[in-house]
Amino acid sequence: MSIAVVILALLGLKEFLQIGQKAGLINRLWPAVVYSILWLAIFLLGRTEWMLPLAIIWFMLTFGSYALRYPNQSLASSTYYFLALIYPVFLFTYLYSLREFGVSWCFLVFLLVWLTDTGAFFVGNTLGKRKLAPKVSPNKTVEGAVGGLVMALVCGFVFWLITKQATLPAILVLSLLTSIASQIGDLFESALKRTAGVKDSGRLIPGHGGILDRFDSFLFALPLVFFSINLGLVG
Repeated sequence: MSIAVVILALLGLKEFLQIGQKAGLINRLWPAVVYSILWLAIFLLGRTEWMLPLAIIWFMLTFGSYALRYPNQSLASSTYYFLALIYPVFLFTYLYSLREFGVSWCFLVFLLVWLTDTGAFFVGNTLGKRKLAPKVSPNKTVEGAVGGLVMALVCGFVFWLITKQATLPAILVLSLLTSIASQIGDLFESALKRTAGVKDSGRLIPGHGGILDRFDSFLFALPLVFFSINLGLVG
């Protein structure tokens, strides 16, 4: 599974960097690609204790470059380079990390994200009137977002009935926060595409866009669930 995560991360990185190029935020791709490959190699070796130091070094390199090259390099450019390692490379690894807590938690995340999206779509199409973020995603509505939250709560309740993992209040709060995170992830990726003036992040999946189009919500939801369990808030 770790190999699959690395492949997804690299494909997501490719799309993210291409979006940055089209938006005029970055020009050189190789620094982010080389450093991300190094970071993922450390991930494959299981040396997770090196990941945070490497992320800090990348932070210093990207923003140090801004300081040294100012005004030829913008703050937005340095920020985008830094995010190339965090989103999607770092966030994708939580797809693997969450597995250590059991398959049921991985299944819950996928269900929460899918049902949030489904609930938002149907409620938004049926009852939607107030636009949620018209300049980012014109079709999304406040009513649809609430519908997604309700579906996530129902999913969390059913999950608790079946598994009896954690307490019901903890599962419901986690479901609510995961639903919010997944919707923010969706809007974030939509904003990136708007900035670059593109409809899809890529063309990897015919009719469905790229990797980021498929995993945008998961990238924000996965670390939330991971740390909620890891810190003992649920589970």
